[in-house]
Amino acid sequence: MIIGIQLLGVAFGMFMIYLTFVHFKRKEYTAKEFSVWMVLWLSFIFISLFPQAIQFFVHKTLGMSRTLDFLIIIGFIMIAGIIFYTYSIVRQTQNKIEEIVRKFAIKNHKKR
Repeated sequence: MIIGIQLLGVAFGMFMIYLTFVHFKRKEYTAKEFSVWMVLWLSFIFISLFPQAIQFFVHKTLGMSRTLDFLIIIGFIMIAGIIFYTYSIVRQTQNKIEEIVRKFAIKNHKKR
């Protein structure tokens, strides 16, 4: 029996697949990025529809009593990784902008 939260999870996954496809068509994502996101969203939909599919792994292999605990921990790990990756990209962009501004300032100073 499918409950409301599962339908919400499937709807969210389908919406994210649509957004991923739109970004890919606009050439904002490479084929590799598109593939990674698609696997992630399809996995999300699968787990939303069949949460019992990961219960064996969670209970027997990891020894956790509740699957929700496992999903929350995975969520925190993913959020931490995404934040670190985003920080790294922002920092690289900031360094590039500083370098461009420095070169521009030196170039304009020499013209005077």
